[in-house]
Parts: sequence; structure tokens; C-alpha cells
Amino acid sequence: MNPSTAFATVLTDELIRCGLREAVLAPGSRSAPLALALYDLAQAGRVRLHVRIDERSAAFTALGLAKASRRPAAVVCTSGTAAAHLHAAVIEADESGVPLLVLTADRPPELRGTGANQTIDQVKLYGAAVRWFCEAGVPEAAPGMARYWRSLACRAWALACGADGGFPGPVHLNIPLREPLVPDGADGWPDSLDGRPDGAPWTTAAHGPEAGEPLQVQWAERGVVVCGDGDYDPGPLLELAEAAGWPVLAEPSSNARRGPNALSAYGYLLAAPGFAAAHRPDLIVSAGRPGLSRGQLAFLRGTPGPAPRAAPGSAPRGAPGSAPRGAPGSAPRGAPGSAQARHVVLAAGPGRWADPARTATEVAAGIVLAGPVPATAASPWLAAWKRADAAARDAADAILDPGGSLSEPRLARDLAAALPDGALLWVASSQPARDLDLHMTPRSGIRVLASRGASGIDGLVSSAIGAALAHQAAGGGPAAALLGDLALLHDAPGLMLGPSEPRPDLCLVVVNNDGGGIFSDLEQAAFTGPFERLFGTPHRADIGSLAAAAGIPHTRLDAASGLPGALAGRGLRIAEVRTQRPAAARLRAALRAACAAAVTQ
Repeated sequence: MNPSTAFATVLTDELIRCGLREAVLAPGSRSAPLALALYDLAQAGRVRLHVRIDERSAAFTALGLAKASRRPAAVVCTSGTAAAHLHAAVIEADESGVPLLVLTADRPPELRGTGANQTIDQVKLYGAAVRWFCEAGVPEAAPGMARYWRSLACRAWALACGADGGFPGPVHLNIPLREPLVPDGADGWPDSLDGRPDGAPWTTAAHGPEAGEPLQVQWAERGVVVCGDGDYDPGPLLELAEAAGWPVLAEPSSNARRGPNALSAYGYLLAAPGFAAAHRPDLIVSAGRPGLSRGQLAFLRGTPGPAPRAAPGSAPRGAPGSAPRGAPGSAPRGAPGSAQARHVVLAAGPGRWADPARTATEVAAGIVLAGPVPATAASPWLAAWKRADAAARDAADAILDPGGSLSEPRLARDLAAALPDGALLWVASSQPARDLDLHMTPRSGIRVLASRGASGIDGLVSSAIGAALAHQAAGGGPAAALLGDLALLHDAPGLMLGPSEPRPDLCLVVVNNDGGGIFSDLEQAAFTGPFERLFGTPHRADIGSLAAAAGIPHTRLDAASGLPGALAGRGLRIAEVRTQRPAAARLRAALRAACAAAVTQ
């Protein structure tokens, strides 16, 4: 057996012993040993192999698989710019804490820096975005190599999982391979290539140290629980809120928008300056990564709500009026005119916590109430939040319901409500996530996922497909994704699945407003001359034709009554909802005004 084949055979076998169940491959020559090894393992039923023609789609498919399964998935590519195309998914995995194994084939050292074909500097290509980088070394037929390769696989697996007590995330193995790159019929090896007996991993890494003692806090009536995006168990936070009589302000992808204290229209409450000023808390407990809306960030800072022009969501990076993290003006504690609340942030892992408003007073692994807690059933604090939430919800529904048409906010609301228990919903990071945040009714039974780590537009089709595949492999129900037209077009290669590739039961619900709808609610819209070309970016693409090119069924939804039928279909499919950006902007302005008026009555 030649060294490249031996290495690939041993490494992939050991990763499966560690627990690898999903691998995604982008075709190439230098990665042939890994590709052939994975193919043989897939034929034996030991791993499920997915092949994608586009490296970026491959990486985001692996990210979706890993995010939904909470288990590392592997992505394999050849050398050169192929490896560079994985970078966006690596960044998202880093920020979101998604375990990802990135296996990049490379040229051996003697070909680097010589102008050899498909050769770039792949050493530490992803910088600090990975939990661990290892240049695996060129495989050689020498005693002890199999032990090294197996221990290498186990260490990569453990660090991706966060088994060392760290935060889960991506690990990068750069793998230089010499020819021959395919099996050559040669026999013999200096020592055994076998792993541990009975399929056990070579090295078993115990999970990280137990979380520290929870922080004890005295009960305060004016408390609030804020649940941002992230993969954590919200159950203890919901129990805390119920015991303390606190409202729960939960972003959809926190999966905490359930239970009696969860609000459905809190975004409208925080955007109403009068309500926000009158309901500043004394204690905030936050988890995950909050920051989906400007109103939420202003609430965390203890400052007035956003200006009337602002969209119901935070501006993209660099947009006028959106200060970067930690920038001057981010309302430090004790901002004039407000008493700063105590803000306890629950950490996601050692050294990992989200504090975008920079108002955290303490960081803790958990929180418990100390001392007696008064009966909370008649808490005027919680009752005020619930009354305002109901008023805002009624005001919004009164605008959305008449006529039966599918506006963008109504689509988000109705989609979340229509999915059956056991379903998965993937939501795009831009306007769809914000519409869902403002209108999703609290419910249990569905799981909401989003790429909110870096909040990019990259790879959302592929991520949704990967997540749906993992969700259904684990016995989950149907899946849907709520995407904008630009997100779909940005990852159009993700639709191009080969005839032998596993396909999920996934309905891609696409809002087609011929451009970037979120910018119509931001300050850029005031610059009417350059706006349409620079920000609106109309494309005039025919999504039905794109679906036909990919061999995917396509339907047009013109009324809310058609949504249940689209969701009831099977397989991978697209349901398109056409809207107009100017009309959508006017609708959102009307919703904000109506909800603000209802809250102040």
C-alpha cells in the first residue's frame, strides 16, 4: 500500500471510530486518497458521503450537518484556491461554535514555492478562526506512522468537540500528499495499520471540566431574561424566568421562545422609546449571542430606542449609525440619564461570552436565585410586559391578516406557526431573521437554526440542506428554510445536487423582492440617486428557471392559504413568494407605528 493511500485509510477509519458520521467532498485530484477512502467507507455503511461541485457549498453543507447534529462533520477538498473557498464556513463555525473538521489536501513541501500547479500557502490558512491547526506531514512508509495518524485524528476530533473544556469549533488538518494518489496494488507496510480492537478510538478524550458553580443572585422584581442565538439548553433560563416572574425576550434561533413568559412582539416594545424608558430593568440575564435588533442592543445599553428611520434589526457592519463592537458611544455603565442594570452574561465556554453592548457586570456558567422569592403570579412587572406584548401583537395582526396576501412579515409568522412538531426551520440572517423575531408566536416543537455567528449571506442553501439531512437522519420531521432571493442566488451552486446524492425533505421558502430588501429600512434608502444600484441591487433573475436547471420543483405562492400545501410536499423544493421592496418598507413602517401606538395607550 502506498503512503498516501495508507494515510487516508487510517485517518478516515480513526475519525469514524471517534464518531464521524457525515463527510462532504468537493472533487479534486490531490485529495483523491481521502476521497477514495471515504467512498469505500460509505459503501460499507460506516459514513454518509456527500459530494458537492462547489467547495463553498461543500463547506456550508458540512456546517449545516454539524450544527443540526451537534457532532463534527468533515469537509474535504483539494489543494490551491479550493481550500480558500472554505474560509467563510470556517469563520461561521468559529463564531457559532460549530464542530467542523476541515481536511485540505496539499502539495508536498518540495512543490511549494516553485510555481507548481494548484499550489498556494495553506499553512494556517484560516488564521485564528480554528481551534487547532496541524500540518500533518507527508505520509511515509515508516514504523509508528499509523499510531501518529490515529492519535492525530483523535486530537482533531476532541478539539473540534471542545472536549478539552474549550468552545467547540473548526479544526484544520492540512495534508500534503505525494503521488501515487490512488491505490497501486503494492503490498506490505512496516507495521500494523489496524486500530484498537472492537472499533474503539485510539485515544478517548474525556469531556472538559465541569462548569463552575452557578452565580447566586438576589431576586429583583424588575428582571429580564434575554436569549440570543446559540446552541445551548434554554430550559434552566425559562425555569428561572417563571420562578422569578420575568419576561423572556428570545430570538427565534435561541429556541427559547416558548413557555408562558416568552414574548412574541418584544422587538416592537423595545423600539417604542416610551415603553423602553419606562421598563428599564434592574437585572438582565443574557445567554447566547444577542444583537438581532437595534432596539435590543439599545435596551442592553440602557439607552433610548433606535431612531424612527431604523429598521427592525441591526444595520449591517459599517452601515451609518451602527457602532462597531466596543466603539465609543456604546453606552458604558452609568450612561447619563439612566441607572445601569446589573447584567449577568452566561458564558458559552471558557473565555467565550457575548457582550455586544459591553454592559456585562458579571460572567457566569449559570445562575440561581438566592433567598426567598415572592409569589410572582400577580407580578405587576411581568403583567405590564405581557399586556404590552399582547397589544403590539394584536396591532400587528390587524394589519397583516386582512386580504389573505403573503407579505414578508406575515410569511415569517405563518411559516413558524404552520410547521408541525418535530420540524426544523432554517432562517436567513438578514431580513427573514428579523421578520421572524418580530412576529413568531411562542411555541415548542420546532427547532430554529441560523448562521448568526458571522451573520453572512454565504452558503445558506447548502447549510439548510446539510441541517435538514442531519435532522432527518436523526429521526426528525420535515424541514423548511426561509431565505431571501439574494441568499438563494448567492448559493445557487448548492442546489446542484448529483443524482446519487442524499436529498432532504426541505422546502426552501424564498422571498423574491428583486434585491436586498433590508436596505430599504436603513439609512441608505435616503440616498435615492445611488440607492437602487448600490444597495437595492435588482437582479431580474427567474427563480423558476433556476429551479428547473437544478431539477427541483418550484411553485409560486400568491396567498397565505397556499403555504400549508407547499409545506406538505416532499423532497427538496422551492416555494417562491414575490413581494415589492417599497411596499414592504411602507408595511414595516406602518407596523412600527401601529405597535408603538398600541403600547402607549
